Amino acid sequence: MDNTDVEQVTLALLDAANDKDSVVQDQVRKSMLTLGKQQPDRVLAMCQDYLIKHPKLVVSHRVVILQTIELVVRSQIEEMGSSRIKSLISLASDEMTRSKEVVPDWQQAASNILVAVGNKYINDVMEEILMKFQPGVLPHFFVVQTLANLSEANVYGMVPFLNAILGTMLPMLALAKQDNMKWVFSSALSHFCDSILEYLANLDKAPDPTVRKDTFSSEVSSAYDLLFTGWLQSREPKLRLTVAEALGFMSHLMANEKLEEQIPKLLPTILSLYKKNNEHYIISKSLCQVLDASVSMGSRVLETQLDSLLLALHQQVCTTVDYSNPPTVKNHNEALRCFSILASSLPDRLVVFVLQKMENSNERSRMGSLAVLRHLINSSTSMMETKKLLILASIRQPLVDHSNKVKKRVVQVISAMAHHGYLELEGGELLVCFLVQHCALPDSLTNRGQRPPDPEEVTNEALRTMCDDTLHLLTTTVDRLADVLWPMLLFYLTPSQFSNATTPLCKSLIVLGSKKKASQEANFTIDFTQQVNLPSPQTLMTRMMVNAAFPFRCRGHGAPSLSLLNVLSPNIHPNTEELWEKEIPPLLALLEESGVETLDHRDWQDRLLKLLSKTLANIGEDKWVSQLAAEATRYLSTYNLYLEEKSFLYQCIGVTLQQCHNKEVVKKQLQEVLLTARHNHAIEREGVSMGIGLCASSHLDATLSKLDEFGKSDAFKKSSGIFSLLKDRSDVDVEKIKSTLILCYGRVALNAPQEQILTRIDHDVLRSISRHFNTKVLGIKVETKDLTMKLSLVQSVGLIARAISECVRRQGYVFTRKQELMGVMLDFLKAEPADAMRTPVRPLVMTTCANLVALDPPLSENESLEMLKVCVNSAYSLPPVEAPDRGKEEEILEPKQREALYKDTFSALQELLWSVLAKDPSPDGLQNVFKHIEPWLSSGQDYERERAVNTTANILTHYLDNLTVKNMVSFHNLGALLGRLAPRCTDPWLPVRTAAIDCVYTLLYIQLRYEGFSVDYQEDSVESLLLLRVRLENPDHSVLYQTCSDLTKVIGKRLPQQQLTTVISMLLEGLVDSQSNCSRASSVILNTMLRNRGAGLQEMVPEILSQLHLHLQNITEEQVRVAVGQTVLILATQHLQTVITALVNYPLPYDSWSCEMWLALGADSTLANQIMEMVMEKLVVMAPYIDRKESMMRAGLTKMATSQPLAITCGLRELMMNGQSQGAVVSLFPQLFSSLLVRLGASVGVVLPKDINAGNKTSPIKHTTAASFHVAGVAVEAMRILLARAQLDEVVRRLDQDNAWDSMKEVNTHTTGVTLLARAMAKHAGPRLPSVVERLCPYLNNIYECQRITVTAFYSELLNHHVVTELMLMDVLMNNMMERISDPCCSVRMLSVRGLGNIATGSPEKVNKYAKELLAAMSSGMEEKDDPGKLITLEAMSGLSKVLLCLDKKNVHLLVVYIFMKIKPFLESENDEIRCASITLLGNLSRFGSGEPVFKDQIHNVLVSLLLHLVDPNAQVVKACKYAMRVCAPVVGSDQITTMFQNHLHEDKGLHYGEFINDLTKYIIQDFPSMLNFYHISVIQFFKSHWPEVRAGAAMFIGFLLGNLPEELFSHLNMGTITKGLVLLLQDPDPAVRGKAAEAMGRFH
Repeated sequence: MDNTDVEQVTLALLDAANDKDSVVQDQVRKSMLTLGKQQPDRVLAMCQDYLIKHPKLVVSHRVVILQTIELVVRSQIEEMGSSRIKSLISLASDEMTRSKEVVPDWQQAASNILVAVGNKYINDVMEEILMKFQPGVLPHFFVVQTLANLSEANVYGMVPFLNAILGTMLPMLALAKQDNMKWVFSSALSHFCDSILEYLANLDKAPDPTVRKDTFSSEVSSAYDLLFTGWLQSREPKLRLTVAEALGFMSHLMANEKLEEQIPKLLPTILSLYKKNNEHYIISKSLCQVLDASVSMGSRVLETQLDSLLLALHQQVCTTVDYSNPPTVKNHNEALRCFSILASSLPDRLVVFVLQKMENSNERSRMGSLAVLRHLINSSTSMMETKKLLILASIRQPLVDHSNKVKKRVVQVISAMAHHGYLELEGGELLVCFLVQHCALPDSLTNRGQRPPDPEEVTNEALRTMCDDTLHLLTTTVDRLADVLWPMLLFYLTPSQFSNATTPLCKSLIVLGSKKKASQEANFTIDFTQQVNLPSPQTLMTRMMVNAAFPFRCRGHGAPSLSLLNVLSPNIHPNTEELWEKEIPPLLALLEESGVETLDHRDWQDRLLKLLSKTLANIGEDKWVSQLAAEATRYLSTYNLYLEEKSFLYQCIGVTLQQCHNKEVVKKQLQEVLLTARHNHAIEREGVSMGIGLCASSHLDATLSKLDEFGKSDAFKKSSGIFSLLKDRSDVDVEKIKSTLILCYGRVALNAPQEQILTRIDHDVLRSISRHFNTKVLGIKVETKDLTMKLSLVQSVGLIARAISECVRRQGYVFTRKQELMGVMLDFLKAEPADAMRTPVRPLVMTTCANLVALDPPLSENESLEMLKVCVNSAYSLPPVEAPDRGKEEEILEPKQREALYKDTFSALQELLWSVLAKDPSPDGLQNVFKHIEPWLSSGQDYERERAVNTTANILTHYLDNLTVKNMVSFHNLGALLGRLAPRCTDPWLPVRTAAIDCVYTLLYIQLRYEGFSVDYQEDSVESLLLLRVRLENPDHSVLYQTCSDLTKVIGKRLPQQQLTTVISMLLEGLVDSQSNCSRASSVILNTMLRNRGAGLQEMVPEILSQLHLHLQNITEEQVRVAVGQTVLILATQHLQTVITALVNYPLPYDSWSCEMWLALGADSTLANQIMEMVMEKLVVMAPYIDRKESMMRAGLTKMATSQPLAITCGLRELMMNGQSQGAVVSLFPQLFSSLLVRLGASVGVVLPKDINAGNKTSPIKHTTAASFHVAGVAVEAMRILLARAQLDEVVRRLDQDNAWDSMKEVNTHTTGVTLLARAMAKHAGPRLPSVVERLCPYLNNIYECQRITVTAFYSELLNHHVVTELMLMDVLMNNMMERISDPCCSVRMLSVRGLGNIATGSPEKVNKYAKELLAAMSSGMEEKDDPGKLITLEAMSGLSKVLLCLDKKNVHLLVVYIFMKIKPFLESENDEIRCASITLLGNLSRFGSGEPVFKDQIHNVLVSLLLHLVDPNAQVVKACKYAMRVCAPVVGSDQITTMFQNHLHEDKGLHYGEFINDLTKYIIQDFPSMLNFYHISVIQFFKSHWPEVRAGAAMFIGFLLGNLPEELFSHLNMGTITKGLVLLLQDPDPAVRGKAAEAMGRFH
């Protein structure tokens, strides 16, 4: 390559080095570096010359060039000659010092060159610099800076010079008056000292190992004096810090005597800087250096400075550390390092200081002290060994600190102490206690108020997690702590204050216990008699059992508690080990797969109680069990704030007492339970009763005796002394104690042995309950008004009834108190407010009544009626659950509580009704229950109807499930029930509808059972109701009416004849129902009259229709609306012409009532057939639109729709909406499809005239409606309905997916929509096409251009599918397309060309048959003149591409070059689609040119264009290029290029364009060296391309070509042209192009 070219390129790059785009600037720098690596001498010379010739170059430009020189030097310094080195040193020195003012970027860049050269040529650089570093003359700022940087970059080269430099520098220091010069000298001294220290530390690697510290001591000491006495007092903070840093380094090089002398002055001065500067890191770093030097030499005066040092350093450690700001982190670490250094020299005083500071009142001071203590424990282990006991004693103060921030530091200190043996010492247990206490922290309070957020805030959650992790870490990683923590941690499991720590405690104990158990360590077994601080095995088991009962509380303590029990089993009792090993893992597995919401808590607790019972049975020691009962009872007070847990503990006590054989213990514990219970709490009362009830299962007599004794005790006397028995529970209400006892009696009855309880019910249970519930005033019993007692009584009676019910299955029993108790219950219910739910009285009373009903003696009819009436009305009259409660604020329940009570109430009512029905499971019994619900079915309130019908559905289901038919019995009330329930299937409230159809379904199966069918018999017609149920979810009236009609058919089929009268009677009553179709009778009468006598009413038909239309507007009942439609159908059957004429003349667009009338006409397929034929005849002869000048102000005509065809289209659309019209639609499909398609074509772009309804007597169309009335849209909707009704569902689905309907009705997308329609028809409706094609042919010669376009578009797409060949339609369609080639309409011509091209896709085997015609048509299309949008040209090229794929070579051979020449101009078309089509066509043409030299030349002619369009901005063009190049590859004439194209150019894969072009240029150079001139000239032409991507690609191509070209082939290229072109591209407006041009220039070498 000519040197001139390289120079031109380099010069251009130098000119562009200051490009405004940073990416281009970087690329320029890279290219210059690349050139510099290839020809460093030349490039560096040009850079030097450029800088010399342009002395006024802007600084930023000079900087880039200097930076480039530095990069070249750093990478190529080994290749550079001494002369170039010297000239560069001279240049850099000159650039650096030319301006006396400091210009940082410029002079720094020059300085960097000197440093880069100095890495290898230190002597030459120093020679130059020292010339500008003369004694007595203040040097340039950057001369000093360069010396400093050199000392850092080349330690071994610079240190030998430093003695002389320091000697020259010292006098200069006094000359420095400006702060920046003082700063640079100070910085240089820092670097010099640092380098000397590094040199001395690595003397074994140093060139001169004789160098010693004292070599520099004198100079350093002199410099120290000036810096310390003068410059350190500067007001400039930056200077002070740099001086301080220098002093730190200098302290290591000063003579020991000098340093010892200066320490008393130096240390206070450095410490004073903390107050003068915001940045403290440098100060701490300097201080650390000084301390290190002082300690290293064994300073004696250091101790005198210790107090001030410690205070200052402590203050630094206490400063907030901002971890997003590295200097603050470094400062903190340096301060801690200072403490470590001092600890090695003065440990005693240091430790005392730190421990004293931990008692400081300032929070930050305490935090800092703890940080220092932790650091010392970790870093100064040997020196701290003797201080352990002192530290342990002193740490107690921080343990009681209230600050979470301090506590966090304490935890960190404890962790450090644990790893260094502190916790094994006396007092270590306090640290463990601290950790456990904070594992139990509650969650933080979230209300922060208006305080700003504290970045250092430590929440309770964060601190708790930290303690959890620390405890786990100590357990698992510090082996020697195992004997400290085991079994000590057990102590913390039982006190309530540690509840929240249970999970981490259990986990740690499991780890410790499992290890000891596995390794059979002796101390695994715990002697609880010796370990007096530990809870007993009984207390531990109690605590773990209660924890397990509520497994997801206290951070999920259930599973860990159970697991720990399993590990501890030998220590709890040896007899538990085997049982728990078997029973506990399944419980853990159940917990693992459950969550808070999914776990059945009642079942879970029952499992635990069974486990407890089995455990106690296995233990089999009455003494142990008695102790468990006693300790569990004593432990009750622990749960005073956790009542649910306490309730479960009562049950555990009950189970324990079951297993206890000592009667005295049982009585004593029962007495204790009753006395200590806090009776004011409902949950606790329930727990006590359940526990005592469980006890009664083994000790009935003792339990009843104790209850009776307690009931007569002083606890019930109103005097001050009695409450002493209740252990300070003086606030306990006597009524609440009575409530507990009443509940206890109920639970005792339920749990007592069945063979014993019946004899005790009246005398021992009910009498006692009655005694407590009623009090005597003047000898008269007065019922209590206390709600708690009332609820307890209701619940207890229910439990007693359940107990009796269980017993009487085996033995008869008449419950004489039944009526009395039932009356009491109903009185309670009547007393409840009807408009609010505030107490659980309703559900409890109903549940109790349900239990009582089942007992003998049975209720009388009146009693039963009264009970049902009261219960049903009490539940149904409640307002909706979401309705606000207007009661007193203290009475109002929370929404969740109220929802739960509502749910319980209706469940209880259901159970009650089932119980009543169970006493008389007959049709009469069912009717007796139903009549109480019946009035609520027609309520005006949705929620009341819903309640009634849901209850009915449940009753009927229950009745059916429990039905036993022994004799053939008549279900005589079926009609009455159906008549009431069937109309509800159309209720406006969905839950009512679905429940009503469930009722009908169940009723019909009850009837089938009564008819003698088996239980598992399924009737198809009845089963069909399940499908109807799904349809009822749709609120649409027509759907509901149809569903109800279907339901009526099912009912009619199953209803016995004798019950028909009843059904009609009920339905007639239902006509007045405000929610249902109550006008059915009148509509049926009307239809009957018309069927019988409508033939003679022709003159009245229009009036009848008009009245029907009018009334439809006011009818809301869906079934009546359908009946009106039936009326229209009857009239049309008799007077078709009259009805159609009347309906067509209704105002457009049709309102919903007109639509319903048209819809009704489709119900009869024969009639629909006649109507369709009639309206299609009218469509053929009527003009679809008229051209009208809409405005005098606007030119051109507007297509105005004519009313009759539009009205017919609307009517046809509505008629086909009726599913019954399907038969007619299918039989007339070809006629309907062709008519609607042509009608659609004639509707596109047509607008509604303002006078569309001018001929109608009715009011004109509303503007708002007209605006939404789309003429073409009507035809599109009709077409969609036609296809759906013709069962072409797949066609409809495909068109829906493609959004074809919207496309069809708009002018711009109409042909696209029709194409999609034809495609769907060809794929999914082939057999229908011959008739359709035949019907459409005449329209191709229609006078309406729009209709010709629609039909041509349809035919064009059909040719895209092989089905036309299979159906022998090819000739017809081909001929029609050839005729349309000369159509006067441009769109028709374009569509016909498209259709001919589509033959290649649809029927490729036919292409050669029509080769001549097809090639002629396509050639003609490519030459089309009247083609403003080039659409015909585009279609011709696309079509020809497809055709060529199918043609034989003989048919194309002579035309290849001709077609190629036609294509070539389009390759650079600005139209993306044309460009893409031409490239694709080029690819398809390639198979006809193989072996032809002329074609090979043509491919080479366009190859550059294809290559560059691989980065075309249009993705489709890129794909086309990949395809064309891949298929043309064999013609190119290079095996390597062919392989490359076929491997890398795949349309669906990405392409790394740079690598691709790089490899390609190598192959072009190899295989076509003679064409290099042609190729590079072709590429250069694209430097002026329209697309920046292509211009950038062309630059890249040239760059890789140059980079890969051997020296001997450069003669083939015109480097001058290339250089000129790239230089111009470097000025391109697009930065990407400039970047690629710069990159290409980097390949000049």
